Amino acid sequence: MKIDLIALGTKMPSWVEQSSQEYIKRFAPPWQFNLIEIPIPKRHKNRSINTLIQQEGQALLQASSKTSMRIALDEHGPSMNSKALAKMLEKLRQQHSHIALLVGGPDGHSDECRNTCEQTWSLSPLTLPHGLVRIIVAEQLYRAVALIQGHPYHRD
Repeated sequence: MKIDLIALGTKMPSWVEQSSQEYIKRFAPPWQFNLIEIPIPKRHKNRSINTLIQQEGQALLQASSKTSMRIALDEHGPSMNSKALAKMLEKLRQQHSHIALLVGGPDGHSDECRNTCEQTWSLSPLTLPHGLVRIIVAEQLYRAVALIQGHPYHRD
């Protein structure tokens, strides 16, 4: 299964790059995890927040394959624990060969983006920095794959 994490923002601190890559490199066939970074539109006092949110949503949708199952990562979606995520991922793998997880910009997802996605997931009720989201998603998806494969990475 191919999993794309499509995130707005291209200039992450080195600790974010190192940490997320540590988990990304652990994925082995038949699993493939890709991080796709999209530049955030420049914020100017003359541009409305709604315009920026719309542009960001369009960029996320364009970066995701139309054949992938799109999932918005959003604080308003349902949350799940690691075992539930593994069950969800296994179910998705049986139905789809490609999923795209979309991380919105600082002001969240556009309505168009949220409505185009087939599911919405919440990582936490907390507001998380975008760099940390990349690490958490990579680690939790690796953990889910380990659970699916019976690897001892996850301990109860």
